[in-house]
Amino acid sequence: MSDREIEIQVKIENSTNLLDFLAQNAQFQKESHQVDTYYCPPHRGFLAMRPVEEWLRLRDSNGRYSITYKNWHYEGNGKSNYCDEYETPVENLESLQKILGVLNFKPITTVDKLRKTWRHQGYEIAVDSVKNLGDFVEIEYKGDNMALAPAQITEEMMSFLDGLSVGEIKRNYVGYPYMLLFGEEVKQTVG
Repeated sequence: MSDREIEIQVKIENSTNLLDFLAQNAQFQKESHQVDTYYCPPHRGFLAMRPVEEWLRLRDSNGRYSITYKNWHYEGNGKSNYCDEYETPVENLESLQKILGVLNFKPITTVDKLRKTWRHQGYEIAVDSVKNLGDFVEIEYKGDNMALAPAQITEEMMSFLDGLSVGEIKRNYVGYPYMLLFGEEVKQTVG
């Protein structure tokens, strides 16, 4: 399994055609309620960079817990096509929260979403309803050819959506936690 994650996160104008396509052509995986709490360590100013490059997340997904660190690789235009991702299951979320608190890691925001996930060819396609943000689509590359350029893969993902006539597609390059923390700045980074 690779530690590189290639994905796009978008807001689409009309999800009807996408949902119809998924119902007919993709394999439904699951529906989950995910509550993600993001933390900032005392020795690193994650929020000092714009856009934020690093995130540390604790996730509760229907009572299954994990911790994830992401380091986004932004291009000169402030946009990214991939990140390094390190994730592992957590047995006891409450104990890990206590450990982070003792180490002075501060919770900075919480993303609460309902996610429905499908598999189609080499992609995992999630439709997210995010509290206080609305509905989004996230497509993650799950194929086995990680030698492909991330920009090429994300371009194919955008073409896939465009081919379904979903209306205007606005790409979110900064993620849900950033949108919740810096709502006004997001207007410059989504599109």
